[in-house]
Amino acid sequence: MPFPSSPRARSGPRRRSLLAVGPAALALAGCTAGGDGTGGPEDGPSAADRRARARAARDSEGLVERYDAVIAAHPGLAELLRPLRAEAVRHAQAFGGGPGRKASPSPSSSSAAPSAAAVPADDKDALVSLAVAERELADRRAKALLDMPGELARLLASVAAAGAAHVYLLMEGGA
Repeated sequence: MPFPSSPRARSGPRRRSLLAVGPAALALAGCTAGGDGTGGPEDGPSAADRRARARAARDSEGLVERYDAVIAAHPGLAELLRPLRAEAVRHAQAFGGGPGRKASPSPSSSSAAPSAAAVPADDKDALVSLAVAERELADRRAKALLDMPGELARLLASVAAAGAAHVYLLMEGGA
């Protein structure tokens, strides 16, 4: 007479089998998942992202040039404008531009630096011209971020918000 099957008998793989195969499966998964972190071209920013960053850096650099022109024409405003100019420099650096990385001029950029002659003669008008440039750039960035991937969209949103704050400070500083 055959022995009845034990209630403890299970079908499927045994614990020893899993312990023997588990490390091999993990090693194989690590090899196929790109485990060394070097990443391929698909892991980096796309060409469109790089172009958007370069455009944003040029726009910020153009804004820095506007600040420089106003400071040169109105030295009395330098104390008010230097912190805002420094923020614009940091924005350019965040997008990959900044000192020593002079980008080529953008044909579509409307934030080209005015010459000293183009800076309004009145302090208040000069501040308004900077506020208008900041507002236009912040609005363009706010629209552009809708088409950008996560990190770049967050950066554009942050810089656009800072630009809006600069508009407020420029208008209040001129009052």
